[in-house]
Amino acid sequence: MAFFRKSALEKGLEEILGPEGLLKEQADVVCYGFDSSGLENPPDLVALPKDIEQVRRVVGLCNSLEVAVTPRGAGSSTTGSAVPVCGGVVLCLSRMNRIIQIDPVELTARVEPGVVTGHLQKRVERHGLFYPPDPASLAFCTIGGNVATGAGGARAVKYGVTKDYVKGLKVVLADGSLIETGVQTAKGVVGYDLTRLFVGSEGTLGVVVEVVLRLIPRPRAVGTLAAFFSDMDLAVDAVSNLFESAVLPRCAEFLDKKSLDAVSSTLPFQVPTGSEAFILVEVDGDKPSVVHQLKEAAVCLERAGALSIVEPANRDERNKIWKVRRGVSPALRGLGYDTKVSEDVCVPRRAIKEMLAFLLRLEKDFGVDIFCFGHIGDGNLHVNLLFNKSDLDPKDLQKIVAMIMNKAVELGGTISGEHGIGLTKMQYIDIEHSEKVLGLEREIKRVFDPKGILNPGKIFKE
Repeated sequence: MAFFRKSALEKGLEEILGPEGLLKEQADVVCYGFDSSGLENPPDLVALPKDIEQVRRVVGLCNSLEVAVTPRGAGSSTTGSAVPVCGGVVLCLSRMNRIIQIDPVELTARVEPGVVTGHLQKRVERHGLFYPPDPASLAFCTIGGNVATGAGGARAVKYGVTKDYVKGLKVVLADGSLIETGVQTAKGVVGYDLTRLFVGSEGTLGVVVEVVLRLIPRPRAVGTLAAFFSDMDLAVDAVSNLFESAVLPRCAEFLDKKSLDAVSSTLPFQVPTGSEAFILVEVDGDKPSVVHQLKEAAVCLERAGALSIVEPANRDERNKIWKVRRGVSPALRGLGYDTKVSEDVCVPRRAIKEMLAFLLRLEKDFGVDIFCFGHIGDGNLHVNLLFNKSDLDPKDLQKIVAMIMNKAVELGGTISGEHGIGLTKMQYIDIEHSEKVLGLEREIKRVFDPKGILNPGKIFKE
């Protein structure tokens, strides 16, 4: 960044934010140059606004100076969407963390973008309400980041993902102006659905500064079953049996053998000898319904040939199982490989077996270890490639990832179920979107951000 421009920017930001709201020392800003993708590039400055007016003024100033702005929450993105590839200003919204209102009559919550997802869930549950989206990082990821990336989670199979719960937004546009989208009512079909457009746009169209979320009544009871199988195909059959039996689980998770081996010692029960796959099924509703659903689910698991089925003895044990499930990805990082590449393709349930078989062939053909786990109930597979850089040619890595993306789309799926595109999937977007569609999307970007300052270099190849 040219010295004169950085000088004007720094002075302007200090006037807007005060000294406590601006980070400019290298040791401070470097922490905001990476996310969970492993990619990194430090910004020139970090802005820490505390309210909407400060966001408006910061974005307006950056637009006038044509300086890149990278909105950021907790930095839990796995695709590089929070990495400031063009330097400039990281706009970190973590200080805007108020739960403004919980309305038990309208079944809504109005929150700032820095609210931690797990904190919101606990707060609304005190009112007998439920916010279903539950990314694995819910203990630290933020609502703003969830909205920006279109986050999902284990409960999506029954309840949907973040976009299904966003009723309205306040968004600061590239010129610093503020708009509101959506409605306060249960219905509303006036004009284009800009709310849905912003959800999943990864901060490339505007900066979300307030969110109105839809809530639902909290289920009165929850039931959980864990099952082990001698074959991955049998585990897939078990989940198919659930849907054929009209049991709609709120979660249906799986671990393949490699993933199971990585965390088996931390499970609160013994893993049977010969286990090649692990299935975690959870149902909810009123108490009689949960009892019935658990019986039906157990029959489905048994019919598929489960080696053993375990029902947690209490909430404590259930929480331990979920802690293990949410900790799979971090556990893989401790296996001794120097590189971990994580993808999150999603395919129809009928295509899961074929996708898993394809991944086994890739593993053998290229000599890379593939660990697969995720949300089998909705076909969202977290495919993790683990290897040492000295053992795999970078061109082979690109080829493997491209083959995975192509196969997912060929099977009627998508290259990203819940992680977004960011930087890591940008080169594969044209596998799924035609040139005509990409052209329309680029035009939308230009309409909202004519100077291209908002999270530049993301989603679309230049």
